[in-house]
Amino acid sequence: MPKASSRKLKVFQAQFGFFDTVLAVPSQAEALRVWGTHRNLFATGNARLATDEAAVAAALEHPGILLRRAIGSEEPFALHPTGLPKIPDLPDEPPASRRRAEAKPKSKPTPKPPADRTKLDAAEAALRELDESRKREEAELEREQEELDRRRAGAQQDYVEDRKAATRAVVAARQAYRKAGGTD
Repeated sequence: MPKASSRKLKVFQAQFGFFDTVLAVPSQAEALRVWGTHRNLFATGNARLATDEAAVAAALEHPGILLRRAIGSEEPFALHPTGLPKIPDLPDEPPASRRRAEAKPKSKPTPKPPADRTKLDAAEAALRELDESRKREEAELEREQEELDRRRAGAQQDYVEDRKAATRAVVAARQAYRKAGGTD
């Protein structure tokens, strides 16, 4: 489910196939993304702001979710519409061009063989292996960094203790020097 946006929602409407659709999202770009198109349907007039109050209310109840209903139907918009589109009645007799087309026997097209996924599967496997290798490398680098941090902290602590001892030795030697009559 899409995450809720803090921006104000707008309700957009478009027709796809046999369905009218409505969608409550913050922007036209987001609507196009949910509809799954890169083409600007708003510029071509195939998508617009929804004005039907019932459609707007339904979309706002389910922000970010595509709701549909059959074209020409008065049913409410829903996630899984049950109505069928209204199709106009056909004339009793087909036009002459259709009769001629129906009279000719059609040869069945040969089915297309399924596409070979071998290269795609290999490329996806290589990508997964690359990602896993990078994760292992990153974990090893993190472990090495932690070891270096521990060594650095230990070296700093040793330096501080050694510095204190050396400073005490300098102070003691200076005092002994002055006692013996030395001047700085």
